[in-house]
Formats: sequence, C-alpha cells, structure tokens
Amino acid sequence: MKKVIYTENAPKAIGPYSQAILSGNTLYISGQVPIVPGSGTLMEGGIQEQTEQALKNIGAILEAAGFGFEHVVKSTVLLTDMANFKAMNEVYAKFYTNNPPARAAYAVVGLPLGALVEIETIAVKE
Repeated sequence: MKKVIYTENAPKAIGPYSQAILSGNTLYISGQVPIVPGSGTLMEGGIQEQTEQALKNIGAILEAAGFGFEHVVKSTVLLTDMANFKAMNEVYAKFYTNNPPARAAYAVVGLPLGALVEIETIAVKE
C-alpha cells in the first residue's frame, strides 16, 4: 500500500506528482529542484547554493516521513552542466558524511524553472 508524503517545509509539486511516496519501508522522493519553500522561487546563487537547497528540501521530506539522511540508499543527481560536478559534490558530501548512498549523476539539457541541479532520492528503513 502506498502513502503520499507531503510537508509544507518543502516546495509544492510543480506538476501532477507527489513530493514523495512511502511504500512499505521504502520512501521514494521525487526530484527536488532548489525551490525555496513558501516563496516558490528558485534559490539564488550558483550550484553550491542550489545543491544545498535541493538537499534541504529532501531533508524536510525525509523528516516528514520519519526518515533521515542515514536511510538514503540511492540518489540521482541531474546537472545542467557537468562542470558543476565537483562543486555539487562538495555540498553533497556535507549531507552524507558516513556511508553515503549509491548515486548516479547525469548531465541534462535543462531543468524546471532554470535550475542548475535536481536530486531524486530513495530511502529505506529496515
């Protein structure tokens, strides 16, 4: 059985999807772009500021579902420019200090609202 997870502490979906779905002990978080909750605007700044905001949004959704970053098993990072990979990694590493999850990173042509980064996440509680 699936349960929709929603929190005001993360941006509202900008399309026909849920912030996250909990199915059994697995949480599937939709791709998070660096939208500032409440304002609905894109985080100003470069890749580091935008990566931090996307991860803060993920953290708020994890918390709303009773999970934490320690439960994340897989992330997918979408970047509009692979030249930003190193700077994104510097911020990403601050959120996953021990036993980081599996991850893939891809370059894409564009992201919603002109974002530089989008991150989707899967977390599991055993």
